[in-house]
Amino acid sequence: MHYDCRIEGDALLCTLTPDRALTGGVFCCSGMAPLTVVSGETELRSLGSYLEFELPDLAAGTTHAFTIKYAGGFTPANRAWMPLGPAVRLEDELIALTPTRAGRDKPVPTAAAQISGLPLLPQPSVWRPSGAHVSVDGFAGDHPAMTAAQALAARQGMAFSGSQPVVFETADMALDAYRLRIAQDQITIWSASYGGAFYACMTLMTLLRNGPLPCGEIEDAPRFSWRGQHLDTARHYYAPESIMALLDLMALLKLNRFHWHFADDETFRIPIDTLPELTEKLTTRGEGQFLPGLFTAAPMQGGLYSHETVRDILAHAAALNIEILPEIEAPAHALGLAALYPDTRDPDDSGEEVSVQGYRGNVLNPAMPKTWEVLEKLVDGITALFPFGHLHLGCDELPEDTWMGSPRAKALMAEHGLQTTQDLQGWTIAKLAAYTAAKGVRPAAWEEAAQGSNGGIGHDAILFSWTGQGPGLEAARAGYDVVMTPAQHVYLDMAHTDDTDDWGASWAAFVDLPDTIAWDPVPDPALADRIIGVQGSFWSEFTTRDEQLWPMLMPRMLGVAMMAWQTERPEFATLQALSHAYDIDDGGRLV
Repeated sequence: MHYDCRIEGDALLCTLTPDRALTGGVFCCSGMAPLTVVSGETELRSLGSYLEFELPDLAAGTTHAFTIKYAGGFTPANRAWMPLGPAVRLEDELIALTPTRAGRDKPVPTAAAQISGLPLLPQPSVWRPSGAHVSVDGFAGDHPAMTAAQALAARQGMAFSGSQPVVFETADMALDAYRLRIAQDQITIWSASYGGAFYACMTLMTLLRNGPLPCGEIEDAPRFSWRGQHLDTARHYYAPESIMALLDLMALLKLNRFHWHFADDETFRIPIDTLPELTEKLTTRGEGQFLPGLFTAAPMQGGLYSHETVRDILAHAAALNIEILPEIEAPAHALGLAALYPDTRDPDDSGEEVSVQGYRGNVLNPAMPKTWEVLEKLVDGITALFPFGHLHLGCDELPEDTWMGSPRAKALMAEHGLQTTQDLQGWTIAKLAAYTAAKGVRPAAWEEAAQGSNGGIGHDAILFSWTGQGPGLEAARAGYDVVMTPAQHVYLDMAHTDDTDDWGASWAAFVDLPDTIAWDPVPDPALADRIIGVQGSFWSEFTTRDEQLWPMLMPRMLGVAMMAWQTERPEFATLQALSHAYDIDDGGRLV
C-alpha cells in the first residue's frame, strides 16, 4: 500500500494507493498537536493528537487524496509535523504505512576553527600555562572519582588509564570546584568534594583527547549549583541504555542534574506498588490499549522502568556526580490518571476546558478525595525510590477555566476564599507541596506554580521558568529559587531552522546553536542569589526511535553546559570551534 504526505501551506496533503481492494478502511495517525481531517471524510475518533477517520472503498491501484490540518492555529513547520504512525485499520488487521522519513539530518561538518586557550568545554575560570607540554599514555590515581572517570572513558572508547600519576588533595573550596596542576612528573588535583575531583578528571579526559597535555594550572568552579538536562521519557520510551548514555554525556559537560520526566497525560512509566493499575494500563498505548496511539509510530508503544532499572540508573548517575530529579504531574497533564481513576473528577462538572494538547478532562479535581489518595500514593512511591530529596510536582499548562464548571470545586473555593482557576491551582499545589515537604523532600514545579492569591506553591519550592525568563524573574523577586530553562534558548526539541526539511517543534522559536548562548540567565544582578541554575529540556512528542535524540541534543547541549558553568558569557566562535570535538554516534557516544 503506497502512502505519501507533504506540507502545503498550513495543511498536510496525503495520498493513499492500496495494492488491493480496500473496503471499510479507517485511517489512523497521531501528530505534533490536535489534528482534524478537512477533505470530507467522517472523523470517528479524536483524542488530542490522535485521529481516526473513515476511508472510502477503494479499488486496487486507485489513489485517494485527503487533507489534514492542525487545530488551534498550529502550522506544520517541517517533516516532524507529518502524520505520526500512519496506519489503515481493517476489520481484521492494522496495516502500518511507511511514515515520513524521521529525525534530523546531521549537517555537513565544516572545518574546525582555531581557539585561543584550552580546548575545553565548558571553559575553565582561570588558566595559567607554563608553556611546556607533556605526553602521557593516561592517568593513574587512587580516588573514587578516578575510578568513575576510567569507567566512563572505557564506555566512550577513550584512552584514560595509564601511568601518569595523579595525586588528590583536599582543600577548602566551593562545591564542585577544583584546582588542577599539570606538571611533567605529576598531576595534582585539589578539591573539597567528590564532584570537584570528578570534574578535574573530566578536564583531564578532554585534554587527553586533544594530544599532549599543556602544563600549567587550572582553577575552575561552576557559576550555578543546578546544571541540568531534562528528558521526556513519557511520550517516547527510551531504553535504559540510552538514558545512561545521556548521563555520560552530561558528565563530560559537567552537568549535574537529570530531570526525569517519566509521567504525563499519556503514560506513567515507573511502578507504584500501591497503584498497580498504573503499570497495567498506562505503560503502553496504541492499538487495543487503554489509550490510543498518541505520539507513536508503531501499533503499540511503551515500556516500563522497573524499580531495579531505576536503581541501576541512579547508581550510574551517582558515580557521575549527577542527581536525578523525578517528576510526577499535578494537577494537569493527567489524562491517563483521570481516565483510570474517574473519581478524581467531579461527575457534575459541566466545564468544557481543553488543554493545549487537545485533551478534555486531563486535570485532577482537588475537591475529590480520590485525587488526594492518588497523588499522595504517587509522592510516597516516587520519593521512596529516588534519594535526591527533591520531587518535581508538575503544575504546568492548566487549561483556561478549569474547575469553573465543577460544583464541588466551587464549594471548595468558597470555603477557602478563592476566586479564580489560578487561585485554586495555587491552593492545590501548595497542599501537595506541604505533603511532600513533610516527608523531608523539597518540592519543585514549573513556573505556573507561583500563581494564585495565596502566593502559589510556597514550601521552599524550586520553580522552573520555561515560557521565557519573565516568570522566573517574577518568582525570584517573590522569594523562590529559580532554574532558568527558557524555551527560546534551551528547549532542544525545537527545530534548528525554518527549513521544511528540518525536524522538530517550533511553537517557541527556532533554536540553533548561537541561540543557546544568546541570553543572560541573570539579567537582574539583584536576583543572583535566587537564580540557582540553567537547564536544557527535550520533549519527545515526535521522537519515535532513541537515535533521533542525539542530533537534536548535540551540539546545542554544549551551549547549555557553557551557560550553566561559565561566569563569563561564552563567545560563539569558541563554542562553534569546540563543538567539532563533540560529534556523537547513534548511541550517544563521542566519536
